[in-house]
Amino acid sequence: MSRRRSSPPAPRFDARWQAKRRRKAGWRRWSRIAGLVLVTAALTLGLRWWHGDGDAGGEWVQVQRAFSLCGRGQSSAACVIDGDTVWLPPPAGSAKGAPPRRIRLAGFDAPELEGACEAERTAAIAARGALLAWLRAGPFEWNGGAEPPRDQYGRELRNARRTAPDGTRSLLAEHMRGAGLAGGSGWGESPIDWCDPAR
Repeated sequence: MSRRRSSPPAPRFDARWQAKRRRKAGWRRWSRIAGLVLVTAALTLGLRWWHGDGDAGGEWVQVQRAFSLCGRGQSSAACVIDGDTVWLPPPAGSAKGAPPRRIRLAGFDAPELEGACEAERTAAIAARGALLAWLRAGPFEWNGGAEPPRDQYGRELRNARRTAPDGTRSLLAEHMRGAGLAGGSGWGESPIDWCDPAR
């Protein structure tokens, strides 16, 4: 005679336990959504600042200075070091011995004056000249306020833009990249190989 197997007893469900479980699942779902929203917002603001496409880098300040090329015997004047960096003397009224300011203009990456090949060095001289011409074209603004962020070399990081009389704004980073004198400097962008003859 075959013995009949008995089926396991049906699980008992506690209504309070089930309600608590549903609440926890709801909170987990909403916390994941909130976390995703926060990460997306942080990335968006970071990219806007890095590319110079917004006000994420702080207060915009108008700049009206006469720039020259650095190393031309004018050590007390504002000058252009290379295609993406400028030098300013210490602010008027600052303590004696205050250091000068070096400002890395963000949102683009210009070739290096001491580049790996003659093509890069030539492009770097052209980028430096284009930056000088843009700065001399009239008043402009840069962001960061009185306390801008700094890079690993201690340079101030600022985006620059110019506002036309009709209210349209042109970003320095877009100007330099559009002229083919700089690459992008944001996340996921490959640096330009200035020495590549196929470039």
